[in-house]
Amino acid sequence: MTTPKLLHRLTFRQLEVFQAVYEQQSYSRAAERLALTQPAVSAQIRQLEHVLEQPLFKYSGKTLHVLPAADALASSTRGIFGQVSRLQMALSDLAGTLEGELNLAAVSTAQYVVPHLLARFRARYPNVQVSLRVCNRSQALARLAQQTDDLVIMARVPEDRGLVSMPILDNALIPVVWPGHPLLDMPAATLEDFAHHYVLMREPGSGVRSAFEAVAARQRVTLAHCIELGTNEAVKQGVMAQLGVSVLPRLAVRLEVQAGLLAELPLPGFPLRHSWCTVYPRERVPTPVTELFLGFVHEHLGELDAHFNTTPAPMPNHGVACLPIKT
Repeated sequence: MTTPKLLHRLTFRQLEVFQAVYEQQSYSRAAERLALTQPAVSAQIRQLEHVLEQPLFKYSGKTLHVLPAADALASSTRGIFGQVSRLQMALSDLAGTLEGELNLAAVSTAQYVVPHLLARFRARYPNVQVSLRVCNRSQALARLAQQTDDLVIMARVPEDRGLVSMPILDNALIPVVWPGHPLLDMPAATLEDFAHHYVLMREPGSGVRSAFEAVAARQRVTLAHCIELGTNEAVKQGVMAQLGVSVLPRLAVRLEVQAGLLAELPLPGFPLRHSWCTVYPRERVPTPVTELFLGFVHEHLGELDAHFNTTPAPMPNHGVACLPIKT
């Protein structure tokens, strides 16, 4: 077997510096991340370009442009560092002291669930370092395609992308209004009645928005009066402030509904039910830590469901005045 000529010329340090520049899109930010000087970063990139016999980056004014060779190297570098990380985890597992990293991405609706899982997991495995990135659905799909994370936690998993998924918890999307809203007095409110009010929506790319728009399209209801807000928390506060009505995950509003600050509105076709799932690309080999986490989650599915899907007793509404807004 012929030894690749790059094997004796590349160093892990060069690849580490390259990866930082590639991800940060800046020599100076890469230097800050690695606690190096900018000239040291530049020197490492020059040496790497000499070894590869191809340029990786090009500055135009103050803008750093990524060249095709850098894209190709970045793909290989992720694989190389991933394999080294797996080796380190496997060795620590053999030694009986599992250590390593678990990099997760979760859609924003799952942020009400994932920290509880991580707290229990870290209590049992304190030597595992956990990183969690919260994003919207379109960003989660992009991260899956790029294999940026060990696992992504999301609902409505695409069926045509070669993904391995495991359902972990029911994600029910419900219509919410403020207490005293006139829709609550209607004997049989419809989605069309709901859409006559200002509807507070997440940004394009949000899974909640996509699911809501899909059911509105199926029922041939036009969402003509929409106000876009950037987070579930902003949407929730907007409903409580009587800015409009919305559709949100039940888990995101369970405490507010319990406290009488929000009310669930019964509508035909609701709640919309999907499951949050752990997801990873089929071609990605899970690390020992990832496999450990997946086993831990599976072990605690019943406990998780009991904790989050037990309906709490409603709290009294102590004279909260809510005036309807005419739209």
